Amino acid sequence: MKLIASDLDGTLLNEIGEISQENIQAIIKAEEKGLTFVVATGRSYDSAKRILTKAGILCPIICLNGAAAYDINGRLIRNIPMDAAVCRKIVSVCQKAEMYTELFMENSVLSSGKDNFMDVAIQMFKNVMPNSTEEEIRHVVERRFQDENVQFTDNLEKQISNENNTIYKVLSFSLDEKKLAEAYNELKNEPGMIITSSGHMNLEFNHPDAKKGLALKELVNSMGIDMRDVMALGDNLNDKSMLEEVGRGVAMGNAAEEIKELCKYTTKRNTEHGVAYAIEEMLRDCSL
Repeated sequence: MKLIASDLDGTLLNEIGEISQENIQAIIKAEEKGLTFVVATGRSYDSAKRILTKAGILCPIICLNGAAAYDINGRLIRNIPMDAAVCRKIVSVCQKAEMYTELFMENSVLSSGKDNFMDVAIQMFKNVMPNSTEEEIRHVVERRFQDENVQFTDNLEKQISNENNTIYKVLSFSLDEKKLAEAYNELKNEPGMIITSSGHMNLEFNHPDAKKGLALKELVNSMGIDMRDVMALGDNLNDKSMLEEVGRGVAMGNAAEEIKELCKYTTKRNTEHGVAYAIEEMLRDCSL
């Protein structure tokens, strides 16, 4: 193996949105052995960069599910925005289904309303932080608004029509699985978009060419590395395209069943330093 690519949420990050010391030390160990580390996330660049900087990790970042990518120096090397008409269609369907919706731009997020998201996010985090109080969970959710530079608007469609706004991803949440399914079924055959998910309560929409797998392959090829020499780690459907492409795909212990079935390897949960465990296992295998 020559390169490690990791998702953030549900993978490299623990239940409070941080990178554990165990994961940090495993990444350092791999880099000392000559491997390159890369992050591939649905988050914006600024949000991912802030988390990595806090952990002392400097690396290339694939963000917004592959719609954009930055080299180790922060230079934009991939740029795949969505068509405005496609975004309007998505927002129309999701709003009809009473779903909370966000528009992701390069360095900020436009939100359809904080209160709706708080309801969904608190319920979502209760599932992954069962031993935490609602106050602790609310603090984690509030920090997410700061990390992503979330701005609020009462008219998403007007923001889409603003020529100064370039949209890379649409993210929509609902606590109602029926409404999620209805929105997915109405949009799944629409041209100009790909639908994935980073959790069972959301739908993520990108340009069809904005996939983590495609972005990772471009980055790896530019570095003269074969995808067979890449290990990737992920937990949900927006990671599927890169896990399918690499030589060593690793599902987290907390991953969706479809991801576990796809991957030859499964590591521990994100709350159990699963990335560190997978790196150590890979290094042992490679030394045999």
